Amino acid sequence: MCLFAGFVFNKPKNSFVTFLIGISIKRFADAVRNFAPQSQFSAKNELCDIWEFCVCGELELHINMKKIRVGSRESRLAVIQAQMVIDAIKKFDPTIETELVTMKTTGDKLLSVPLDKVGGKGLFVKELDLALLNNEVDITVHSFKDMPAEINPDLPIVALSQREDPRDALILPLSNQNTSMPIGCSSQRRKIQLKSLFDGVEITPIRGNVLTRLEKLDRGEYSSIVLAAAGLKRLGLENHISRLFSIEEMLPASCQGIIAVQARKGEDTEFLRLFDCEDSHFVSLAERSFIRVLDGGCSSPVAAFAQLNGNEMLLKGMYVDIQSGKVHKGCMSGDKSRAEFLGNELALELMGDVKG
Repeated sequence: MCLFAGFVFNKPKNSFVTFLIGISIKRFADAVRNFAPQSQFSAKNELCDIWEFCVCGELELHINMKKIRVGSRESRLAVIQAQMVIDAIKKFDPTIETELVTMKTTGDKLLSVPLDKVGGKGLFVKELDLALLNNEVDITVHSFKDMPAEINPDLPIVALSQREDPRDALILPLSNQNTSMPIGCSSQRRKIQLKSLFDGVEITPIRGNVLTRLEKLDRGEYSSIVLAAAGLKRLGLENHISRLFSIEEMLPASCQGIIAVQARKGEDTEFLRLFDCEDSHFVSLAERSFIRVLDGGCSSPVAAFAQLNGNEMLLKGMYVDIQSGKVHKGCMSGDKSRAEFLGNELALELMGDVKG
């Protein structure tokens, strides 16, 4: 009992150790009350067994507690999206410990050149993929639209968020718009559709994360810029939106508005169950199969958007023939179980229109 008193009066700083000792002492005291009437020999053996069970059991519980390391890009939007995943993990099991691990990707560093000149969308995932492969993180969080068409099979997509607003948004400066300046936009998909909406408009590239682009706009470098509405809404910056383009006016990028989570192949990711959205798997399968057939990269003029009405899927796609500059749009519908087939078939149909 002197040993126990020492633990109580010299309370360990580690809260879990304190909890462990407290529980064990309580169990020990209960055991004394239960076994005291028995013979000394019998009680001693029983008490030793119970003490061993208490301490070892609590320690084993502590050792087996999960810690999930969540990899993310450093931008404010990326961190917010990673926190959405962390919140879902905590909701699934509050005992799971999480750690946010942020890093700057090659795509974040190379801001002076167009992405299609230096490697496309793969530049936004390279460092995160390496961190996963090297067991430096357990999962990574991405904007699905920024991921390449081909994904490392050893790092599968294990969860997808419910889709946020998939539309593109026109942003004007908060004050003093200079209409003589160009529209800031790096996406070929957006440029082509903007020119069909605003004849003769001047469009120049703009790089950087959402907040950096907004700063450039407010400094007067552009008359306006075009961004994904989903990112602005997750950042709480809806007040910057001057106009939301309809899906008919500007077909979104594949998987725009969906957050994707990757993990190592074969790992248990049950803790993501509350984050995962089944509908997003169907629509992303259709959209990504469409761009995969057409080899759609980061700045490639390819767009796809799928909608579900019950089990029925409607897929819309856009393909631009680089040589002629002609824009080809089409749609196809079918059961959502045929999502990948619909994406492939619509892509082949639009390619056939070009060749025809």
